[in-house]
Amino acid sequence: MPLTWASATCSDLGELMPGMPAILLSLAAMNIRLLTFLALLAATRICAGESYQTPDAFLREIFSDAPPSPQVLWLKGDIRETATAILGHPYPGLRIRYWEKDARTAWILEEIGKEKPITVGLVVSPGGMEMLRVLEFRESRGWEVRYPFFTDQFIGATLTDLNGLDRDINGISGATLSVRALTKLARMALMLHGTVMAKKKNTG
Repeated sequence: MPLTWASATCSDLGELMPGMPAILLSLAAMNIRLLTFLALLAATRICAGESYQTPDAFLREIFSDAPPSPQVLWLKGDIRETATAILGHPYPGLRIRYWEKDARTAWILEEIGKEKPITVGLVVSPGGMEMLRVLEFRESRGWEVRYPFFTDQFIGATLTDLNGLDRDINGISGATLSVRALTKLARMALMLHGTVMAKKKNTG
């Protein structure tokens, strides 16, 4: 294994810098390991807090570069109560924008993971959840939820009578709160889609 500064031991440094006292060699090795750890920690934080796709780009992709005009769903009465039950807290707003075309709806929703909001794009069609995609992840841990091996579990999901998902979602070690946040948003989008479609049917 080639010698690097990150893997250097006292004996290695002794060979590189003959004549240096043993205590100084020990301190140098400790400092090198500390600096390496701090650099890796900083790199992890930089990589974790990323924007993967803008909401506009997501909508253009979903609607073939021709997204419909946004509409607004007011969160009041039974809708607000159901949203609060799903999220475990009141939704931070009185209304939610959505985009609808040919019985497909798209939603840009946010939910706190551990400390910061995760921005997610969701598409719901008559058959259930069509797409769930992490658009921006701001936490330092749990970013693995952005990958298809996790998000593909939601494709085709529908709601039960109690507003739960009709399937179990496999978690990710070390990303429990992020998994929980995305699961809540999937349930939320499915509930909102059903509300919009029911209103459209009643007024159509």
